[in-house]
Amino acid sequence: MTEQLRDDTTPTPLARVLDFLHRAWIAELRVYSSIARAIARRPAIPRGGTGIGYHRPVLTVLFIFIGLSAVEIPILDLIVHPWPAVRIPLLILGIWGVTWMAGLLCAMLMRPHSVGPDGIRVRSGLEVDVPVRWADIASIAIVRRVDEPKQPRITGSEYAERMQDETNIEIELERATSIRLPGLAPKGGTHRVDRIRLWADEPRAFLDAARPFLTEG
Repeated sequence: MTEQLRDDTTPTPLARVLDFLHRAWIAELRVYSSIARAIARRPAIPRGGTGIGYHRPVLTVLFIFIGLSAVEIPILDLIVHPWPAVRIPLLILGIWGVTWMAGLLCAMLMRPHSVGPDGIRVRSGLEVDVPVRWADIASIAIVRRVDEPKQPRITGSEYAERMQDETNIEIELERATSIRLPGLAPKGGTHRVDRIRLWADEPRAFLDAARPFLTEG
């Protein structure tokens, strides 16, 4: 009789459900905290650091979605006005949807990539925040690459945080370094990488902000 081996590193269905609920809760909280940051004009940039945005390629699309969602609320409300049992849930759902999209936009604006005394923080939207220390960085260069659609973030020992399948900053690490991505394996969790690629709206500004710290190192 052959015993089937079980891969203990593979998350169980229950673990995946709990992880999904946890990530959804964190994202929900970050929607409102990002809106609050935008109102207070306090982006998440460390003291002495520089924020570099990554939102320009999708900014127009986000504005269109927010605008259409906002217009949709009164139209649907007018259609279902005679039926309060339908109208109220749809009204709540519509307002929540617009708020969520606005929070996502604020998150992209208020949580940029940051280049500061402690290192670089690679960010994206509501979840991704990957810190990289200067001691682990060998070099940074402007290298524009376009990948195939739906490529995973982790490919071999490379981590790519793309914007519309593109990156324009390449960070070579001194050695294989552990990073942690949102969620569970294989897409999330801890990975060891020796190269990081990302998209920056202003790659030259990213390089200029990093140069003094690389020189010190």
